[in-house]
Amino acid sequence: MTGAPQADCALLRRFEPVLRYTRGERFFPMDVAAYIQNCGLWLHRPERQPVCLVPQGQLTLEELAEPRAADFGAVYYLKFIEPLNITELAAYALQQGFAHRDPQNVFYAGPGRLARVGYTSRFLDALFSISLFARGRVPGDTAAAAALAYRRLLAGQEQYNYAGRVIRENGWIILQYWFFYPFNNWRSGFAGANDHEADWEMICLYLYEADDDLQPEWVAYASHDFFGDDFRRRWDDPELEKIGEHPVVYVGAGSHACHFARGEYLTELELPPLAPLVRLVDRQKRFWQKLFRLDPSPDESEATSPRPGFNIFRIPFVDYARGDGLAIGPGQEKTWAEPRLLEPTPPWALHYRGLWGLYARDPFSSENAPAGPVYNRDGSMRRAWYDPLGWTGLDKLPPPNRTLSHVLEQWVEVEARQSALAETITQKSRDLVKMGVEANAMRGQAHLRQLHTAQQEKMESLSQELNSLRAELAADQALLE
Repeated sequence: MTGAPQADCALLRRFEPVLRYTRGERFFPMDVAAYIQNCGLWLHRPERQPVCLVPQGQLTLEELAEPRAADFGAVYYLKFIEPLNITELAAYALQQGFAHRDPQNVFYAGPGRLARVGYTSRFLDALFSISLFARGRVPGDTAAAAALAYRRLLAGQEQYNYAGRVIRENGWIILQYWFFYPFNNWRSGFAGANDHEADWEMICLYLYEADDDLQPEWVAYASHDFFGDDFRRRWDDPELEKIGEHPVVYVGAGSHACHFARGEYLTELELPPLAPLVRLVDRQKRFWQKLFRLDPSPDESEATSPRPGFNIFRIPFVDYARGDGLAIGPGQEKTWAEPRLLEPTPPWALHYRGLWGLYARDPFSSENAPAGPVYNRDGSMRRAWYDPLGWTGLDKLPPPNRTLSHVLEQWVEVEARQSALAETITQKSRDLVKMGVEANAMRGQAHLRQLHTAQQEKMESLSQELNSLRAELAADQALLE
């Protein structure tokens, strides 16, 4: 359910976020139409050479939305830039050298990038870097070419964009802000996990109606495909920085992951070949925790968050979200252009399930471009799109303005359940007494031994059932109190 476009746009602008970047960041949110106009559309089939379907410069959002059939294993993808030749690469390096003279826009990783992890994790990090030579990956000069192409686009029209949705569900008003970046240079620019063309990131605000106005209650930031309760904060949480009604987002350098506070975040990613070892170590950890009755930390609790706990077979990377670079948003150095509405879902987002950048044929998928805001790389729909409440665990919580009605409704249900339980317990207690009387009458009768044994087993089973029912009744009573 959505409102009028003008009202939705005004609502998005009222709460639009402030994004703070790290020095050295080269790519910022842009409009998808400008990106598409500078892309070509390609088709990759297994065991065949890629085919260009629409040349660069001729593609539009309308043409991208056209239905296209494909065989199993085929991949549609966009191609934003070609790698630089030697002359262009030298010119870019010279430009970067001059740019680095500006101390306000130079990134320094600092000493001991992985000093906080053990030697095994560092060894795996080295193996991961070596593996780039043996698998599909984005060429190293592609990041430089993307930076030049993006710089030319900014020179033609400098603006910073986001796309937004307003969803009304279960009493919540959900604001989704989608940010599209032309390139992710986390690996080549900031010693991270991957480089890939195109990058979609998102944050959510969850509001409810209070006193004829809208009140924010929760905020959730997307970060490296994780999801769950730990990726949201209450609006009054001290960790959440705000400027008026605008939440502040600290963006990871190159990765563009969203964080609530400035800092350097150790992120551990799991590679498919190491998945069996990761699962084995995780099972062993859970076994020892259960054996010694060790409570898992909040980061490791499966009930609260799917973020993986520490495992020596996960590869560590640092996500730099220092917030000491460019800031975009209300009252900042750069401000947002008019948002592009994603509700109702536009045809280009709904009908194109392909990748939004280069298909690098990386078996680990980390260097393949992502799909659009609606879909995952495999063509399945993103949970954040079809289930924005469940994505952050809010499907189990009502908005504050509906909490009382839910409590009263639950109260009535519990009282009715208690009444039924009490009646059942009374009847079964009578049955148990009758069975006990019969069992006592059988004592001393040798020919009734087998019947007495069977009666004892029935009594034991009924007694256990009664115990469970009484425990349930006591729990309901405690709930009502």
